Amino acid sequence: MSSSFDPAVGILAPAEPRKFPWLNVLLFVLTCLSTMLVGVWLMADFNGTSIGNLMQPSTWLTGLPFSLAIMSILFCHEMGHYLTARYYGLDVSLPYFIPFPTLVGTMGAFIRIRSPFRDRGSLLEVGIAGPIAGFVVAVVVLILSLGHSRATTLPPEAIQLGEPLIFKAIQLLMHLTPAQGTDYYLHPVSLAAWFGFLATALNLLPAAQLDGGHVMYALFRGYHKQISRAVVALLIPLALFYYLGWAVWILLLLVLKLHHPPTLDDEAPLQTRHIVLGWIALGLLILCFMPAPIKF
Repeated sequence: MSSSFDPAVGILAPAEPRKFPWLNVLLFVLTCLSTMLVGVWLMADFNGTSIGNLMQPSTWLTGLPFSLAIMSILFCHEMGHYLTARYYGLDVSLPYFIPFPTLVGTMGAFIRIRSPFRDRGSLLEVGIAGPIAGFVVAVVVLILSLGHSRATTLPPEAIQLGEPLIFKAIQLLMHLTPAQGTDYYLHPVSLAAWFGFLATALNLLPAAQLDGGHVMYALFRGYHKQISRAVVALLIPLALFYYLGWAVWILLLLVLKLHHPPTLDDEAPLQTRHIVLGWIALGLLILCFMPAPIKF
């Protein structure tokens, strides 16, 4: 998820003594439990069985594959940000995971960057590192699990998930494209990969202080606010005609005021690798974006 920092804190500020990250650990454990519980429900639904007795450890173990998959994707995404930020000497927190009763048992995770970026190059690299790491893990998770999903004729009342281009490409490469008139009933682990692609797309929206907003500011800082406004304008018809959930992201972006703070040296030139990383960010957004992630 997007990172943030307090511009009042400088890189050269004296470091405070490190305390044990109790809150980070607690949220991580709670998110493991919440995703495992959702995994129990998803696996029971996938197998057409009852959930079973939640007082039995064996019941909880049925949700472990889903929990491991989704937590690995989120963890690698955030550690991509964290390790790159540490490489550039930034004051950065460990990830905060967010347990929440959603379809997947979490609302993701985020880190806090408490010092300003020294230049646009480091901003871009920290911003894109997370989506790249999470995307790679999601691809591996999908490849390992898609063969366990099954093609079936879904009833009209079934909730249907959008399919990003990367999902369709992997289906094609694995020769697992469903026959005409059928669709995949995703194995819970494949659903975790799908969520990873959705999270990648949401974070790479080129607006405000999302990961994509960091990349966009680094590449086109003078046009960042205009591009952010254009993103909001494009999300409005998507919310009206495709998926009402986009309204939440419109509100979030407006609350953030589409603003991005400057780096310490905005005039420092970008390197060739930064331009390449910018194209990679655009490619990942195209591969993962879904106009209607959930269809009712």
